[in-house]
Amino acid sequence: MSLGASMAGVDVQLVVESDKFAAETYLLNHKPKYGLFNDDIRKFSKIEIKNKKEPTIVFGGPPCQGFSTSNQKTRSVFNEDNWLFQEFIRVIAAYMPDWIVFENVKGILETEKGLFVEKIIDSFEKLGYSTNSIVLDASDFGVPQKRARFFIVGSLHNSKFEFPEPIKKNKVTVKQAIYDLPNLNNGASVNYLEYKTAARSTYSKNMRKGMKNKKGCYNHLVTRNNSLIIDRYKHIPQGGNWEYIPDELMNNYTDASRCHTGIYRRLKEDIPSVVIGNYRKNMLIHPEQHRGLSVREAARLQSFPDLFEFKGSIGFQQQQVGNAVPPLLAKALFSSILMS
Repeated sequence: MSLGASMAGVDVQLVVESDKFAAETYLLNHKPKYGLFNDDIRKFSKIEIKNKKEPTIVFGGPPCQGFSTSNQKTRSVFNEDNWLFQEFIRVIAAYMPDWIVFENVKGILETEKGLFVEKIIDSFEKLGYSTNSIVLDASDFGVPQKRARFFIVGSLHNSKFEFPEPIKKNKVTVKQAIYDLPNLNNGASVNYLEYKTAARSTYSKNMRKGMKNKKGCYNHLVTRNNSLIIDRYKHIPQGGNWEYIPDELMNNYTDASRCHTGIYRRLKEDIPSVVIGNYRKNMLIHPEQHRGLSVREAARLQSFPDLFEFKGSIGFQQQQVGNAVPPLLAKALFSSILMS
């Protein structure tokens, strides 16, 4: 969200991030004036910020895993992380910014019959904020991925606010997003590689902006799958999933018919991607090559420009990409706020 906010013209000055490697990535790509608090938000105390009487925004996305529809084990009031939104509200109360932006997965609307959303909105309104909420699909805002996210925007001064209008036509496809990136093998581990071709789509040209003196980019890392996994990949057409895999290759599953439809999904090149979440665990497959997605390919599908680098081991990089709010979606939202 910080990258999208910056793209829209927001000066992001203070950050809270508990994860060590996400914090390292953040500071490599951003320079917040008042720094980054790399610890549990429950330990965060107010840091005074001096500004030139410009409107202020506090934005964030409390942990979403407990609200995801794919999580049926801890999707309840008993998951402590599901209550961390209270820390977000505490920070709001400490700063009383002009605007607030709350982001989470769409599943929060159904979790405990909407209890959490009701409590969050009620808390904002008790602090004096007028609120609007909506579910936005990233593919409607230039992101080559169908990814629904729930947003609450609050105004302290009852300012008129309208969410950005979706772009319904000419959605960016997987092919337009990643086909200039290098061909890779299963388990690819060379961080920096040159581009395969010139940027041929408007989207890939935009992703390469600022890379004038570089013939390539970073984060071309791919999970190394065993030979059985690769054999399964070979049977799956674009748009297909595990259902195309022969039964004899699925013997290690107690009941293969109960696999989630998102498992072993080969991306279809001529439409936006499916959700880039835990794409290693879900084993999302490259449209043409028999391997998983690289970190850079997933980042492209999230709308991270090539200048943005990720730090940490491959697993931590994959997690950072999968957890992110697509920058172009965030940019559209913050642009609407700045115009209000």
